Amino acid sequence: MGILTWIIFGLIAGAIAKLIMPGNQNMGWLLTIILGIVGAFVGGWIGSMLGWGTVEDFDIKGILLAVVGALVVLWIYGMATKRG
Repeated sequence: MGILTWIIFGLIAGAIAKLIMPGNQNMGWLLTIILGIVGAFVGGWIGSMLGWGTVEDFDIKGILLAVVGALVVLWIYGMATKRG
């Protein structure tokens, strides 16, 4: 995939993850894209480790893996930036 496709893929995965994740994540669209792209890589890594495939293709399985990875990254980001 090209860089533009990864950006679009990251935006979709990050936006879906933000909708699923409870709570208020105060971040803009650029950070959403970045966390989504990182999440897509994490989802691809998790998927390949479990034998479920990768996020190489722009399909439903790839989007699901990317969203799972984005949820993991968003959770880690929330824990790292939590103020108490």
